[in-house]
Parts: sequence; C-alpha cells; structure tokens
Amino acid sequence: MSDVARMAGVSMMTVSRAYQESGRVSAAARARIAAAAAELGYVPNRAAAQLSSRRSRVIAATIASLSEVQFGNALEGLSGALRRAGYQLLIAECGPSEEEERRAVATVLGYRPDGLVAIGVEHGAASRRMIRGAGIPVVEAWNLDIPAMDMAAGFSDRLAARRMVEHLLATGRRRIGYADYPGPAMRRFAERRRGFEEAMREAGLDATLIHEEGSGPAGLAQGRAAVRALMARDPGMDALFCVTDFVAAGAVLEAVAQGWDVPGRLGVSGFGDFDLAAEIPPGITTISINPRGIGGAAAEMVLARIAETAGAAAGAVVGQKRDLGFELVRRGSA
Repeated sequence: MSDVARMAGVSMMTVSRAYQESGRVSAAARARIAAAAAELGYVPNRAAAQLSSRRSRVIAATIASLSEVQFGNALEGLSGALRRAGYQLLIAECGPSEEEERRAVATVLGYRPDGLVAIGVEHGAASRRMIRGAGIPVVEAWNLDIPAMDMAAGFSDRLAARRMVEHLLATGRRRIGYADYPGPAMRRFAERRRGFEEAMREAGLDATLIHEEGSGPAGLAQGRAAVRALMARDPGMDALFCVTDFVAAGAVLEAVAQGWDVPGRLGVSGFGDFDLAAEIPPGITTISINPRGIGGAAAEMVLARIAETAGAAAGAVVGQKRDLGFELVRRGSA
C-alpha cells in the first residue's frame, strides 16, 4: 500500500479510504490510486479492510440450483446491481438435501458477508437459525407465498396458477387436469398446485385430476406420462395445466403422438415462459415472470438496509415484500 500511496502522491490513509469506497476521496485521487495499483499489480487486503471498517463489501447468495435457467437470470440481475454499487457476490449452490444446504449456508456466512440473498431456496430450520444469528440483512427472492425471515422479492406462485386456471375456464374448458412435480424442497411447486385447486373448487369443478411425477428432473418425460395417466383416468379431460413449460412441452409431444389436436382436443399450458415455450408448435400458453427484475430488486433491498444501518439513508427498504408480478402469455396451445 505504501508503494501505491507514494506513486499516486497521496497518504496511505487516502489509499485505504479509496478502497473502502469512502466518499471523502476525490475522483482525481481515486484515478491516480487506481493507475498506480494497476502498474504495481497491487491487490488490497480485503480481510484487513473488513476488520477496520466492519464491512466486507460482499453479498452472499444461496441458490437452489445453478442449472435452472431462471435462477441464473435472477443471479445475473442481482450481480449486476451489486457490481454497480461496488459490491461483489459470493455464491453457494445449496444442493438437494437439507444437510448440503446447511453446509452451504455455514460456508458463506463464515466469510462474514454484509448481507444475504436466497434465490429459490427454502432454508431449513438449522440454516435459518444461523442466518438470524449472523445479524445481517436477508432477502428471500422468488416465492412470496412463503413467510420470509426478513425481506422478500418475487411473485406469488399461487396467484399465478389461479390466473392460468381462470384463463382456461374462460376458453370453455371444464375438465382440467394438473401435472405436478412434488419433489423435495419444492414449496413453490406446492403453491402452484394450491392455486390450481383453489380456482377449480371455487368454480365448482373437480380439482382432483392431478398426476404426480417426482422422479428425475421436471421435464418432457413427466409431461408425456401425465397425459397418458390422466387420460386413462378421465378420457374427457379437455385441458392440462403443467407445473413448468418443460412438462407442458412433453404433454404437447404426447398429445401429438396420440393423434390429438392441440388445442382442439386438449389444451395445454405451462409455467415460466422459457424459450422452448415459444418454439414448440403451436406455442405454449404460459406464465411469464421477471427473474432479472427479481434479482435487481433483491439487490436494491439488501443495499438499502445496509445503508440504513450505517445511518446513510432515509426511507430505506425495511422488512418489505416487493411483488414483481407475473404475466399470462397466450399462445396456440390453450
């Protein structure tokens, strides 16, 4: 640090303040410090800076699965907003078991982040105790139907599912089935099913035409199996609402294989508005959400809380739920 200070023509304290993002360092001095550090190959000791400032300028993110495209999009929105604010992101994938999830949470909290954002993760009791004990701002990003530890950003799976059923009913369908995926830690899927059941019962219709397929990923095979199983139970089924677009795509493929017209003989709808929903003929009617917006909103909320605790913000977001909503996308399948 002393070499950087000497080359930039400033004090070591000014260099330290510059790396702590202090507003007391002028733009010109910052530029000289950055140029000197680049020339010397200097990397600041973040651990030492954290001890003096009690801030790591790191936000931890726990994510249910890195393989899920929409969670990745939310992560992108989160990372971009944090980066623009001078923060970096520490990511931990939680895995399918509660023990893996607990270890992931313990690991990221060990780095003493300034805040935590959980993307699509339903933290277990042990993890929730650790997170509360850390005393940092927490935003749970995705499902607003689940009670939050602190703040939350996302949408309601239950209300989105109800909206889809309302649409199917408006098109004249009455014998509507549901293709579910009751896997572990799938509370968001459970809320979609609850929305389906509520809307069907309120319409005075049978809400029990449900197929559960929880082996393997929720994909094409589950959709094909759901069509076969539910048509065997009720040959008059005229629509199938699927828990994801991938399951819906499988349902469309199976209907075509059986020689049934979609949507004439069987209407099919999905959830998520993944790219394939627009590409598989005749196009899958679905629910669209805004994952990048969810990630960006989570960043704003956690940063506002950090600023408030530092006494630097008025009207910061505290204990709030931010609803990013959803949109029904009508395509040819229903």
